[in-house]
Amino acid sequence: MAIITSKVTIGFVVAGLLAVSFGTVLVFVGPMIIDDQIIKNTVIDPNNEIAYPMWKDIPVPFYMSVYFFNVLNPKEVLLGEKPMVEERGPYVYRSRCQKDNITFHPNFTVSYREYRQYYFEPSMSVGNESDVVTIPNMLVLGAAVMMEKLPFAVRMMMSATFKTFKEGPFLTKPVGELMWGYDSGLVDFLNKYLPGMLPTKGKFGLFSEFNNSNTGLFNIHTGKDDISKVHKVDSWNGLKKLTNWGTPQCNMMNGTAGQMWPPFMTPKTTLPFYSPDACRSMELVYQRPGVMQGIPLYRYVAPKTLFANGSDYAPNEGFCPCRQSGILNVSSCRHNSPVFISHPHFYNADPVLRDFVGGLSPNEDEHGLFIDIHPMTGVPLNVSIRLQLNLFMKRVSAITETGKIADVVMPMIWFEESGYIDGPILDTFHTNLVVLPAVMEYTQYIFISLGLLTIIVALLVHRRSKVMIRCVAADSSLSVLSISIISSFSRRFYLM
Repeated sequence: MAIITSKVTIGFVVAGLLAVSFGTVLVFVGPMIIDDQIIKNTVIDPNNEIAYPMWKDIPVPFYMSVYFFNVLNPKEVLLGEKPMVEERGPYVYRSRCQKDNITFHPNFTVSYREYRQYYFEPSMSVGNESDVVTIPNMLVLGAAVMMEKLPFAVRMMMSATFKTFKEGPFLTKPVGELMWGYDSGLVDFLNKYLPGMLPTKGKFGLFSEFNNSNTGLFNIHTGKDDISKVHKVDSWNGLKKLTNWGTPQCNMMNGTAGQMWPPFMTPKTTLPFYSPDACRSMELVYQRPGVMQGIPLYRYVAPKTLFANGSDYAPNEGFCPCRQSGILNVSSCRHNSPVFISHPHFYNADPVLRDFVGGLSPNEDEHGLFIDIHPMTGVPLNVSIRLQLNLFMKRVSAITETGKIADVVMPMIWFEESGYIDGPILDTFHTNLVVLPAVMEYTQYIFISLGLLTIIVALLVHRRSKVMIRCVAADSSLSVLSISIISSFSRRFYLM
């Protein structure tokens, strides 16, 4: 019986040791297995069933919400008074983005063009595209600033041209026409006699060059040779760097194309990306951790230095000529038109910008941009990019359309591009990247716990069996002693 008990005890101890060993191995090997699976699932590869379809055709609905700054006192503005505006909108458009001409190259890069289309969503909008609003006329007020240093006679001629085509300093038109374009005799005239001055050859609208267009020829890294380079831009339209800014640093193309980032992020990781629409690279910074339907995330936001001028932030000197901090001069890539971009309502900008325009009230919740990203994979879960388009206006002599306009950076529109992962895609994402790694993590600790418990139980059983054997042996010895005593007593009694 003792031999059997010992064998059972040894068996349980061996089983426990094996369980502890397996669990311990999983502690070290498990994260490596998870990391390996993440790498396989984030590399840009047509055989990748999870990430590749998400990269090729964004599977979640994306929306662009547009807000107009309707000018309430255009006549008074021409007399030099402070512009007063009211926000109108949102006018919401569903965005469809699709990559085409996808070509993989031997140097572990892939090139493509991404086409975008916008469809108006009346049910999500506050108003309709037929709503009429008043905004500054970029063709007149923008051209006036561009021609400020030309000869007086040329400016007078341009002013006469504006009058001929009945173009005034402010436009009062339906939202749809302001967005996607309207017929203009002035546009036809300028394209004929001053080709290249305008970004469009057809109808003129704030977003006319966006719809049914592509963002240029991107060439990005697939990550097959180095996962830390996945999605990072190698070139854009054949360029390795830009040429429209004043310093090599500002002309760099940093980061990704702005849709996904390399995996294994930490709070020290930044979020750089190149934006063709902004004509530059931008970088977001970590703000805080969070959770979205059980999935851990990092929130990234724009630092105050993003649109700071060169005086307040020296690395931005190359983006000048600058005005106040909080606005970016993009004239160098917008045909020299005096256009600035900023956060909506001049959020995070020099307060003096708001002093010159009435009706603005910035706050972080409504006007700050952010990207919520899954740090282990670099996949965005929730995105809200908010930017504002502004026009610098001023009085220009000989161009009477400018009246007595005071120098002002005038908000025209602001827009938000937003989307988030939901539905079956979120479920798949949650299962593969949250549930399965968690199961593996719990499994390793379960094996270790069961193994230790098995060893402890086996040792306790073994100890108890040894005690029982000693007791039996002691009982046997007592019985033998009792028999010996009785026998001795019997012999003595007999001899008597």
